[in-house]
Amino acid sequence: MTDSVFNWLKNSVLGTRFRNIGYLPRWIIFAIDVFIVFVACVITYLIIYTLTQLRYNYFGMATRYGLIILINSVFFLVYRTYSGIIRHSTFIDGVKLLISTTTAYLSLLVIDFSCYHLFDKKIFVTTGLFINYVISFLLLFLFRIMVKYLFERYMHIEDRKKLINAVIYGADANAISVANALKTETPSRFKLRGFIDKFNQNKTSKSILNLPIINQNKKIHVILRSLKADALIIAEKSLSKDETIAIVEECLEFNFKVYTVPLITDWEDEKQISNKVKNFEIEDLLGRKPIVLDTRSISNQLDGKTILITGAAGSIGSEITRQVLSFNPKKVIVLDQAETPLHSLRLSINGINEKVLIRSVLADVRNKTALEKVFEKYKPNVVYHAAAYKHVPLMEENPAQAVYTNVLGSKNLADLSVNYGVERFVMVSTDKAVNPSSVMGASKRIAEKYVQTLHEKYRDLNIDFPTKFITTRFGNVLGSNGSIVPLFSKQIQEGGPLTITHPDIIRYFMTIPEACQLVLEAGAMGKGGEIFIFDMGEPVKIIDLAKKMIRLAGFIPYKEIDIKIIGLRPGEKLYEELLNDTSKTLATHNEKILIAQELEDNYEKIHHDTLELLNSLEQISNEEIVASMKKIVPEFKSMNSVFQTLDV
Repeated sequence: MTDSVFNWLKNSVLGTRFRNIGYLPRWIIFAIDVFIVFVACVITYLIIYTLTQLRYNYFGMATRYGLIILINSVFFLVYRTYSGIIRHSTFIDGVKLLISTTTAYLSLLVIDFSCYHLFDKKIFVTTGLFINYVISFLLLFLFRIMVKYLFERYMHIEDRKKLINAVIYGADANAISVANALKTETPSRFKLRGFIDKFNQNKTSKSILNLPIINQNKKIHVILRSLKADALIIAEKSLSKDETIAIVEECLEFNFKVYTVPLITDWEDEKQISNKVKNFEIEDLLGRKPIVLDTRSISNQLDGKTILITGAAGSIGSEITRQVLSFNPKKVIVLDQAETPLHSLRLSINGINEKVLIRSVLADVRNKTALEKVFEKYKPNVVYHAAAYKHVPLMEENPAQAVYTNVLGSKNLADLSVNYGVERFVMVSTDKAVNPSSVMGASKRIAEKYVQTLHEKYRDLNIDFPTKFITTRFGNVLGSNGSIVPLFSKQIQEGGPLTITHPDIIRYFMTIPEACQLVLEAGAMGKGGEIFIFDMGEPVKIIDLAKKMIRLAGFIPYKEIDIKIIGLRPGEKLYEELLNDTSKTLATHNEKILIAQELEDNYEKIHHDTLELLNSLEQISNEEIVASMKKIVPEFKSMNSVFQTLDV
């Protein structure tokens, strides 16, 4: 039937009733199957007895046909051929039908030959039994195929209009498995138009699953357009990261959607495979090589130890927690001042490693008394300090709170780590601490200075000092709380516009798992006093990031979703740095981790200035707080802020 006929049926009264039909009771399906066997018997009679006049009269015709129907009915019940939903019939249902009708045919042959040997009379014509067997199976199978076809073709006319015309990139076993899975997917998402094979360079036409295989002798977007496709599903497992990104970039440029599917394992069924087909995410466009961790070194530092993680309910802290659990520590203490996020974290990590004792502590890093109780009770061996206030414009309005949390909180933890003999103290810092332009960045730089000089103090005094203070510094992480990617995603869902502070603003990005992996390795390799900086890859222009996210969501930038420039926010600068102007770097065994060599500060001066700032916070104005911070961090120059006048 043509689509026009189906559209007419859909709009008719009959179509409305048919569309609203539910699943038939199983006994009706059983009755239909029995009736189909009866029809097969009638056809067999017309073929054998009417045309050839060949018959046996040991039993009457009704008895003979009744026996055929009875035996088939018994095996329908045995193999439950009626139990499947007809409109969703699968290959397994066809196999069950074949087994059932074959078993019935063999049973009838046994009955027939037994009667012949016992009574010297045959009940059936053997050829007739075989014809009946073949016709029965074909009619039963055809019934299911027709019902399935009608429901897919007629019941989902509206759904078919919503299907995405897609081409699969690849023609290997991985791609074929994806195609099979998507063809049987319910409800369907894609209508497959063909395959693209980069290895098929000859001109001969081939096909898989009745779909054409196109050799990649043209640009991808040209092939997609010729096949009238809207999307590309990347299923070729041999593609390099660079090749994949090039394909995605080309598709996005010409407004084609892109989907990806990970490598498929042999034991996955079609439902599992179809669930793997997902939108290509912005994280997939980072284009860096996978991080190879020195797991032995990390394991030596964490195995059997008690680990304290502050800010554990945050995006970085929670990922550090998950990764730490894989290294079999004795105990993990997750500390945060946010009740609900901490509770959610605890629920999510309970089953990761059941051998590890996990304790949740609701406390504020600014409260030294509460922290000391934690150190006294659990005596941690390693501290990962991820607790911090990090929203730049908000801290510009509340500088005292930035100092309390980022400076006082870090000082409290560092001092307690010394007092309780912590082996390693790993502080999570930020690239905003480099040549800071904001209160947030400056507060993190003061914390860095305090932690560094505390280590240098004991080293210079040649005191047996167990605690190694290590600072890790990196840029923005994709998907973290308050980062640009979740904001853009929310704005896209709301129909735009996407808001960008400046058309030329650039940032470094890495994924949360990447950042936390490097934190663990830097913490393991550190000898104390270092600031480790991470290879953040190439800087990303935010406006380009916005355009890619819009295209990945299936929209056209500026046409369907607009991009609006709103101006730089207080404390924000156009680009971030990972090193101060006077700093140099040293390489490590991990090419993604460098050591920043910065000018050393004097502990006594940093300690005095920090205490003076902390003790005066409640008595002085915001301007005086920022002025004091600029004395401790001379390179701190406010940008787009009311505090810029203090730099004059």
